[in-house]
Amino acid sequence: MVSIPDMEPELLHGVTDQVATVVLHHPAKRNAMTAAMWAALPPLLDALAADPGVRALVLTGAGGTFCAGADISTLQDSPQEAQTLAVRAEDALAAFPKPTLAAVRGHCVGGGAQLAAACDLRFAEEGALFGVTPAKLGIVYPSSATRRLVSLVGPATAKYLLFSGELIGAERALRTGLIDEVLPADELDDRVEEFTRILVSRSQLTQAAAKEFADGRTDRDAHWSAQARGNGDTAEGVAAFLERREPRFAWSASG
Repeated sequence: MVSIPDMEPELLHGVTDQVATVVLHHPAKRNAMTAAMWAALPPLLDALAADPGVRALVLTGAGGTFCAGADISTLQDSPQEAQTLAVRAEDALAAFPKPTLAAVRGHCVGGGAQLAAACDLRFAEEGALFGVTPAKLGIVYPSSATRRLVSLVGPATAKYLLFSGELIGAERALRTGLIDEVLPADELDDRVEEFTRILVSRSQLTQAAAKEFADGRTDRDAHWSAQARGNGDTAEGVAAFLERREPRFAWSASG
């Protein structure tokens, strides 16, 4: 895990064992996102996506919380611009070509919930709280974020969250599909580390194609069939299975 020094609001990142960790760091306001933090996320993700030494990404928050949303005090002068920055950041995270996992502690609310929903997977500690709160501020929730939320939890639960702005606990979030696993607080880091080790050992070709198909791309079958024919991942996977060893996949989503 990346160490968290005392500094101004920003995004921290590091890479260990082929897993990039991005930390939302604004602990004075429970990691609420400033305009500068929103703007910094897409170029950071572009750099990590292009790094062949990165095979998976974990998004988390500094200290004991994930993200309490947007830092309203830094956004009030131009709320429309702030929402545009947030949508760009969320879309960049959703488009990251390698598996992404949100590790959630404490509050995951508003813009924080948008970021978590834009990840492929979400693991949370017991006691974490989730909320989608634009109705408390009179904000129109972006269509891309709404569709993403509906794809996770279905229209009824999405409406419950959006209409009310109420917070729900981790167990309910698990039942609705908003998150994938709930862990005791002292087990979350170990489980994230264990699962990301699994992710980096698997075929990036399979993962990249599956990510596009699961996210609704229906026009790329020919592309991915050509990718599968043009690399040795399938042959390596079959050989490793027959030889009872771990595969050494070579295809990279970094290009």
